Amino acid sequence: MSVLFKQEGKVGLLILNRPEVFNAVDRSLLQSMRDLLAEIRSNRDIRVVVITGSGDKAFCSGADLKERKTMSHQEVQAFINNIRETFTMIEHLPQPVIAAINGIALGGGTELALACDLRIMAENAAMGLTETSLGIIPGAGGTQRLPRIVGKGVAKDLIFSARRVGAEEALRIGLVNRVSVQSELLDQAISWANEIAQNAPIALAQAKWAINQGMEVNLAAGLELESMAYQVLIPTKDRIEGLQAFAEKRKPNYIGE
Repeated sequence: MSVLFKQEGKVGLLILNRPEVFNAVDRSLLQSMRDLLAEIRSNRDIRVVVITGSGDKAFCSGADLKERKTMSHQEVQAFINNIRETFTMIEHLPQPVIAAINGIALGGGTELALACDLRIMAENAAMGLTETSLGIIPGAGGTQRLPRIVGKGVAKDLIFSARRVGAEEALRIGLVNRVSVQSELLDQAISWANEIAQNAPIALAQAKWAINQGMEVNLAAGLELESMAYQVLIPTKDRIEGLQAFAEKRKPNYIGE
């Protein structure tokens, strides 16, 4: 299968599984990913998702250019729309999503990582929106998500130059949150996910929603969105459990209700 999925406790692990082509994205992989994302979205037992690539060479090398060469102009446009919509599905998952960047992440691979909430990168990995060197532009969200993460000036530098970024620079410019040695990357990503998964799932979902939506509006409107998200949490059992656990000096048991 082009995408593998397994659940480890409260963490869902989604693995791009085309190592022979550096986990390049083709139609089959996109369909498998969309099907899995729909299942993950409705699975209340999954509190956090980790996305990574199979093997130790690539997270995702972007679109499968061999398949792309066989497409008509109309098919290319449909494929770009499909990949953009699939990555937006990741962004809109209620669960926090961590990209474990285990190798090269170029073009659509970087765009996939940008659609995730958090990113941890292997020391020997490389990222880059390389599309302008191929006569195109990032078409799966890169021109929009990258400047929101690293700022407009840095994003223009990376997109205009089409250059690759190593782990040290990626961490420095805020493109990734953490860096790990290759051999420990997935373990660290899952450990990070488990740390997050201890918290109340509805609160995590509302915090993610408030941050994502608030980034698109002015401060006053963002504060209103935050208030709306908070109001969703007031009647939940998890909020009462959090207060009781604090008073009783014990670890809370959140049930997502």
